[in-house]
Amino acid sequence: MMGNEESQEDKFIYNFRLSKRIPLDHPLRKIRDMLDLDFLYDLLKRKYGTRGNVSVPPPILMKMMLLLVFYNVRSERELMRTIPMRLDWIWFLGYDLDDDIPHHSVLSKARKRWGEEVFKELFERILLQAAESGLVDGGKLFADSSLVEADASKNSVKRISNMKLASTYKELLNRLDEEESEDEEEGGDKGNEGGRYGKVNKIHKSDTDPEATIVRQQGSSDLYYKVHRSVDERCEVITCCHTTTGIVNEAHVLEDLIDGHKEILGCDPGIVVADSKYGTKENFVKLKKRGIQTHIKDLSIAQKEGGSRKGKFSKEDFEYNIEGDYFVCPGGEKLGKRSYNPNRGWYEYKASKNKCDVCHLRLECTVDKNGRSLKRHPEEEYLQLAKQDAHSIGAKADLKKRQHLMERSFATGIRYGYKRARWRNMWRVSIQQYLIATVQNLQKIFIYGGGLGYNKAIFLNLLQKFSLKNCIFGILTKINLNFRILNLKVY
Repeated sequence: MMGNEESQEDKFIYNFRLSKRIPLDHPLRKIRDMLDLDFLYDLLKRKYGTRGNVSVPPPILMKMMLLLVFYNVRSERELMRTIPMRLDWIWFLGYDLDDDIPHHSVLSKARKRWGEEVFKELFERILLQAAESGLVDGGKLFADSSLVEADASKNSVKRISNMKLASTYKELLNRLDEEESEDEEEGGDKGNEGGRYGKVNKIHKSDTDPEATIVRQQGSSDLYYKVHRSVDERCEVITCCHTTTGIVNEAHVLEDLIDGHKEILGCDPGIVVADSKYGTKENFVKLKKRGIQTHIKDLSIAQKEGGSRKGKFSKEDFEYNIEGDYFVCPGGEKLGKRSYNPNRGWYEYKASKNKCDVCHLRLECTVDKNGRSLKRHPEEEYLQLAKQDAHSIGAKADLKKRQHLMERSFATGIRYGYKRARWRNMWRVSIQQYLIATVQNLQKIFIYGGGLGYNKAIFLNLLQKFSLKNCIFGILTKINLNFRILNLKVY
């Protein structure tokens, strides 16, 4: 018998329990069980007064910001409009059906009142929770960075000549000067870090977001920030998240990532894995002095492959005499110590110009009219040990793994709005990235968890070490073996 649609009328009394409407396997139920935000009351006690209007409780505000990221809601206005229509969101926030939803402006006011440190504290607590669940090994750190598009149009970029600058922007210009000089000292590429982009950003800025910097990406220039991450190997938990301007050289941030890793986990990683942008002499020496193996692609190898150095004798072709503190070139001539550059941190060894001019190997050695010169680090011993690690078989395997592991971490962040800044100014972009990293780590906890989840993580890591063909062969072999055992028992 066909039923007829009845007119809907509002009821005065409902026999309804909100918690029963939320499925047991709902992700928000798992996140709510893991989250303990009561620490916000003590942390924010000094940021609120004792008189005036009563604020929305800080844990509820933090949950709203997590919802904003977890569901990648377009705006805070849309979030507040959607909350009354979502039973799972209402339950997650601890509201009842008839509770009033606050105005969207409370979220922006809360971020400004709390500051970046509160969100960093939340990220660190979730990371510690993941470590206590056995999801973080801590022995191997993978590092990489990615550009984040600023919430500003490139049409907002103006020339800053004859413009009165705020003190904060003057500080930014000073940082650009430092980054540019350091990049020139490293001989790094002039594509995305320092170099001519440092100069471009010194004479231009955005009216909309003055801290965003101009970077050329895939043939076009735009305004960007840069986010640097370190990821643990076991379950791909993010151990550190650091936000800078778009032109900051990755090499200058590596030690900050290691320090952030150590601050939470209590020890330095045994191995650091990173690409050639991190493979500077300073990083090699600093990490080796800390007892860290450097599975980092050597930047000097990439520099040899192009430019005026291509096809010329490398530094390894020169023999160093420890007692006399000089180099001997392939032609048998000495390169003596000439000077020390305190800014760049190396000694220069130079051959005689007259002897270089008449050397039969000159065309294979240098195109410099003043003759061949070499640089040697004051702590060359540490540098050579670090480069041995970088060229090892284990380093090659880790670098191959890093490519997929880091790309997966950044790709997962895209679903939470990682690639574009929601807000303006660096501290707000940093808050957004802390929230995204926190959500990603929460996902790792409720996917793997502890106990059986930990075993699942180990199983997945083992699967990565074998090809699909080998895995299928092993499964079929085990099935066949079980049938044989059953046959033996039957007969």
